[in-house]
Amino acid sequence: MEKKKVATPLVCHGHSRPVVDLFYSPITPDGFFLISASKDSQPMLRNGETGDWIGTFEGHKGAHKHIVRACAFSQDTKYLITGGFEKILRVFDLNRLDAPPTEIDKSPGSIRTLTWLHGDQTILSSCTDIGGVRLWDVRSGKIVQTLETKSPVTSAEVSQDGRYITTADGSTVKFWDANHFGLVKSYDMPCNIESASLEPKSGNKFVAGGEDMWVRLFDFHTGKEIGCNKGHHGPVHCVRFAPTGESYASGSEDGTIRIWQTGPVNPEEISESKPKQSVDEVARKIEGFHINKEGKTAEKPSDA
Repeated sequence: MEKKKVATPLVCHGHSRPVVDLFYSPITPDGFFLISASKDSQPMLRNGETGDWIGTFEGHKGAHKHIVRACAFSQDTKYLITGGFEKILRVFDLNRLDAPPTEIDKSPGSIRTLTWLHGDQTILSSCTDIGGVRLWDVRSGKIVQTLETKSPVTSAEVSQDGRYITTADGSTVKFWDANHFGLVKSYDMPCNIESASLEPKSGNKFVAGGEDMWVRLFDFHTGKEIGCNKGHHGPVHCVRFAPTGESYASGSEDGTIRIWQTGPVNPEEISESKPKQSVDEVARKIEGFHINKEGKTAEKPSDA
């Protein structure tokens, strides 16, 4: 099978340091959004389809004393979980912003990735220096299952339909049954991989990126490479499929985000087909935050 030709990506500038994580919102009546985490400590919010910059989150003093490497909204968007070098998972109730977070301080190592599973009853975490993915029961705060890997897991994602857990460790991408936790598929990659993401609609392909600076597309059923995207000027730290399955984003050491189309779409047509939302329009949809005239985002002041 010939490798597919991929359209020129949308290139999103703005970060001054490497982009280390990406997260797409669910599809809403107003489209979907993309948030990026960077070593510049300035998370940025963008239109998930066009890549247009909307605002920048500032003021990260927070509850953590050290670098935060992972965060994830619960599926019902009522909770936020964070973790990092402290080996502590913190669960924030977004309906009670003044309440202290629930802390789970039993992680065996510094936290690298976090995500939710089983209707927000389970938390998945991996460590920077220890192999495996740990599943935590939210109510008890205890580890109930471990998915064993030889190398530290640098990326973990639950598929949109809840069937699979996608992980990247070393030069391997693995797919696990999200209900019984058995290993379904394991594929060796051309280089050390930092991140992988399964296409959310048909589930017939996945994207992976790592140290060789290329973003590669693979057939889910065979593991065969079907596309290779070149453009980044540094290792690729994170990749994520958009919730529509029509594009995927990559973040790199070079400080850029690139949005790649899965079909032969002209990036200019995307920008012209959707009306741009103003900063104020998006700000009104984000609970607990406001965006000022310069597009900078901060916590809303208390009414007290």
